[in-house]
Amino acid sequence: MRLTRWLCGALVILVGVMAANTMLVGPVPPIAPVVALPAVDVAGAARRLAGALRIPTVTLNEVERVDWSQWPRLHAHLALSFPAAHRAMRRETVSDYSLLYTWPGTDPKAPPILLLAHQDVVPVEPGTESTWEQPPFDGVIAGGFVWGRGAIDDKASLMAQMEAVESLVNSGFRPARTIYLAYGHDEEIGGRDGAMAIARLLQSRGVHAEFSLDEGGVLSRGVFKGVERPVAMISTAEKGYVSFRLTTHDTGGHSARPPAVTAIGRLARAVARLQDQPRPPRLGPPVDAMLERLAPALPLTQRIAIANLWLTRPLVAWQMAQAPLTSALVRTTTAPTMLRAGIKDNVLPTGAQAVVNFRVLPGESVAEVRAHVNRAVDDDRVEVAPLDFSSEPSAVADTGNATFRALEQTVREVFPEALIAPGLVIGATDNRHYAAVSPARYNFLPIEITDADLNRIHGANERIGIEAFSRAVQFYIRFLRTAASPGAPLE
Repeated sequence: MRLTRWLCGALVILVGVMAANTMLVGPVPPIAPVVALPAVDVAGAARRLAGALRIPTVTLNEVERVDWSQWPRLHAHLALSFPAAHRAMRRETVSDYSLLYTWPGTDPKAPPILLLAHQDVVPVEPGTESTWEQPPFDGVIAGGFVWGRGAIDDKASLMAQMEAVESLVNSGFRPARTIYLAYGHDEEIGGRDGAMAIARLLQSRGVHAEFSLDEGGVLSRGVFKGVERPVAMISTAEKGYVSFRLTTHDTGGHSARPPAVTAIGRLARAVARLQDQPRPPRLGPPVDAMLERLAPALPLTQRIAIANLWLTRPLVAWQMAQAPLTSALVRTTTAPTMLRAGIKDNVLPTGAQAVVNFRVLPGESVAEVRAHVNRAVDDDRVEVAPLDFSSEPSAVADTGNATFRALEQTVREVFPEALIAPGLVIGATDNRHYAAVSPARYNFLPIEITDADLNRIHGANERIGIEAFSRAVQFYIRFLRTAASPGAPLE
């Protein structure tokens, strides 16, 4: 009886503490007041974006197959489309195809700012062309959208930034801080010749940027269940990246006399073991901060759990791991992406290869993932080797500094209904290459997209709404004025 009374008392205290913590969760932020936004030549901006999409700057892992003649075409399109920006900024070509623009500031002592985007796009998977509503490289404007590969990833960002600079120059604006625009040419295959070369060049010149801003986070609607308003995810960290090649060898021979386990069978077992033993889910920065920001807008049960992460953290992480999108926020993901084996249906292959890609959660390392792969495969006849490129998870950028406040302010001005939260980039961007140039790295693409739109990125029917693109232009105009104007230095 004494134990029962003690347990009941403890339960009452626990419930009281959880209820009190839940009550401390603030109200849903109000919709921001409407402000006058800069005028945008909407039709002209759409046409200029469409022109960029008609230039197939497609990168491939087999770099010898890339048609590099397309990049000078894009560079010429930029110069023709944005004459005022090109008069105000110095343009340099880096590693033959990457671009670095410098807009000198009036205050040489003020740390510069760095905006990023990339010129290249992924290929269209052969055989899927007929599933596109509009041809992927025709830059069609129809139904209120601009259609084409790169419409979201990432020519929209590049073109919106250039539209913003063109507008600012024509308005007579002069930045106090020097503004760098860095446009790598090979982000989709790792950025090793593009962004890495630009970063080395800036570092050699002693450039230390106040911050860098790249694609990554988005303004989403309908992605977070229970949240009716759009959510602006300003990402403050990026997952790491590593791929491993699994290789096994065999004697081969006639398929009529197979061994108990063929090379393909052995490889399949290894891949299956990796998928059956995923990395455990874990809730940590910046995702816990994201949940705390969104808690006021979530249903009561979720609000209770987030208000009491001191107790519910493992449960929340487990629950998030049940869906692919949120699972990527709480674990190092495992994704078999390539298989190669065999030459004929009646010939036993002498070898088989698979590539498995991992996106590494902050708090873990590439070395830990490699140890995990070796433990999970657990087969001496399967060789495990990393591919030649990998990157560690980034540090988590601050959300309490002037840069983040400027991003928040601009989001409220351009997207007044939006809820704002820090986030995690689950893919990979060029921003990771600028650690030595900019310690504060943020990722946000100011374009409102739906859950369905997310499937269009690297998929069929990539497109962007004309209105959404014009809002992105307005965002960059307002943000550059705030971040680099003489009257509002980031101090």
